[in-house]
Amino acid sequence: MTWVRYTLPAAALVSVASPAYAVQYLSIAEAQKQAFPSATHFTEVQAGRVWKAEAGGKVAGFFIFDRVIGKHLFIDYAVALTPTGAVHKVEILEYRESYGGEVRSPGWLAQFVGKSSGSALKINGDIRNISGATLSSTHVTEGVKRILAAYANRLR
Repeated sequence: MTWVRYTLPAAALVSVASPAYAVQYLSIAEAQKQAFPSATHFTEVQAGRVWKAEAGGKVAGFFIFDRVIGKHLFIDYAVALTPTGAVHKVEILEYRESYGGEVRSPGWLAQFVGKSSGSALKINGDIRNISGATLSSTHVTEGVKRILAAYANRLR
């Protein structure tokens, strides 16, 4: 029974410590190309945060990188806007939490497409909540709303 005396403290520590689950799904460059596959050039508008996508000498849209807190850790995500300021695509670039990764689901992210600065963007309203990822889904939704408010009318 002496083994219990030595292993119990280690077992307690392991059960309390939260392991790192950070997963980078896409780099900024990869996400830009997915959002605007026809774009031939991305011009940085705001250092490390906002890019203008151009195709054939015309503005294809804007790509905005942002970060929100999930439950405890950051979620890196990007919002692609049309030239008129509506959401073209939302993509999760890096997710660090051990649970709640369902915010990366294509079906959930598709809810944002077409939303504009005049849209409600409310969890359990026009955006459905994800059970088990309530804080992550709420914070990503709030982040997209903030981006629309800040950039949708200013970038035209």
